[in-house]
Amino acid sequence: MQTITFTRENGNIPRVLAGRDHASGFIAHVTTLPSGFAADDRVHACSSLETAAALGITGDHASWEIRVVHHHLSEIFRLNPGVSLHVGLFAREAGAYTFTAVKALQNHAGGALRQVAVWAGFKELTGGDLTALQGVADALREADRPLSILYAPKVASVTALPAGLAGAGKCNVSVVIGQAGSGPGADLYADAGNAEGASVSGLGVALGILSRAAVHESIAAVERFPTGVDLPAFGDGTLLRSLDAAIVEGLDAARYLFFVTYDGFAGSYFNDSHTMDAATSDYAMIESTRTMDKAVRGIRNALLPKLGGALYIDASTGRLAPYEVEYLETLANRPLEEMRKAGELSGARAEIDPAQDVASSSALEVVVRQVPVGVMRRITCKIGFTNSLN
Repeated sequence: MQTITFTRENGNIPRVLAGRDHASGFIAHVTTLPSGFAADDRVHACSSLETAAALGITGDHASWEIRVVHHHLSEIFRLNPGVSLHVGLFAREAGAYTFTAVKALQNHAGGALRQVAVWAGFKELTGGDLTALQGVADALREADRPLSILYAPKVASVTALPAGLAGAGKCNVSVVIGQAGSGPGADLYADAGNAEGASVSGLGVALGILSRAAVHESIAAVERFPTGVDLPAFGDGTLLRSLDAAIVEGLDAARYLFFVTYDGFAGSYFNDSHTMDAATSDYAMIESTRTMDKAVRGIRNALLPKLGGALYIDASTGRLAPYEVEYLETLANRPLEEMRKAGELSGARAEIDPAQDVASSSALEVVVRQVPVGVMRRITCKIGFTNSLN
């Protein structure tokens, strides 16, 4: 019988997501470079695992470090096939890390990156790490290139992790101490090539979910973001189920990120979306920082073309002309309204006081008020028996 047969093949064309919220970077501090990298060529765009393989990042590479990088990239693309990713492989730093690689990666991407994951699985966590990372984030914010940083250090002993590292101002840094207790991540941790006992971490999972989440969404949303990690563990190989509940609660209170389970539900989820800022800060959670960063970027892009432009004054009052106020407010409010329509803000408004003396100061002040989207972290149900429902 005559016939035409089609064999459908996967062309590995990456999905293209709208906007730039998914633009991400992955940094690993390593001693070995794969074939596609060099000492003077450490950053590459990487849109798929096929691209990674072409750069020499494979799951069977002779170097254990590169096999770990491949594992993290596999997790990132598993959770977000449409991610826009830049990969940077940088040398381990002697002594205290400066993390200037984060700045180099953001600059290479032209300021497009919204979040960057940093794997330093051979280096134990110190307060200096967080200070240095936040310092880089602060410098990038001042250069109008803000981003959030996920940091995965070595966890030599989960019960000995410092409890007091979180503090005011560390709103752009989150520390991932979770790791898979089974599957490829656990196999890599137990691999003979891991002679230094480095943590593999669940960093790729964290970046995959964060890059997929809308800016207002918590990476710990149970309905939205299961991790795909069947057996949660920590960076020293300790299983979550082996730790006393009080220790786990202490790790959460110290603002670390790791995988948790819920009775009656399969799989695992992130414990929360902490930054290392103070718990009372407006920016204590990643989604708050990302939402603010997006609003700032949008308003900046709307108003930047007006720098150096004329501002007309009402000759009878000496105040800003009403049409100038209305026009500039409309410009500043436009990106905020787009975020509100997208569900990223509950409400927002930019306002300009027309009484400002811009003629002499050449400075215009815009006041922006935002109402964030809440996250349901705790539910209290009051339940009991009664004689009647009336």
